[in-house]
Amino acid sequence: RSAHPHGLSDNHFDSIFTTKKPVIFAFHGVPHLVEKLVYKRRGRNFYVKGYEEQGSISTAFDMTVMNKMDRFHLVIDVCNKIEHQLFDKLSNETKYAAVYLRQEMESMLLMHKKIIDTNGVDMEEISGWKWDIEDSKKK
Repeated sequence: RSAHPHGLSDNHFDSIFTTKKPVIFAFHGVPHLVEKLVYKRRGRNFYVKGYEEQGSISTAFDMTVMNKMDRFHLVIDVCNKIEHQLFDKLSNETKYAAVYLRQEMESMLLMHKKIIDTNGVDMEEISGWKWDIEDSKKK
């Protein structure tokens, strides 16, 4: 807050972003901008992902894959945090689910790579995906 009048106090910031658990921050910009904002905060638990120039032209989703900002990489990041940082604190069911989920996400990335290299378009799971608003209202 001392650096900017609209900034959050350390206590307010810590109440939103815990100091005890890892935070994966997916930023649709250059990662160092967020890293600069959280650098002097108490928690050193931020893992910031963002845009890194890859020097190619592709689909929008493929660009997120190249930058490891897509849904598959973000789920893999969470699974890795479970395995390497939170392992002792979680149930066996959660640990095993994280391992299998990571394998499934890695398979999806391989399928994506094959389809994008062969056809130059996103796989149906991406291009055909729609948010089912009616279904989400029922839950």
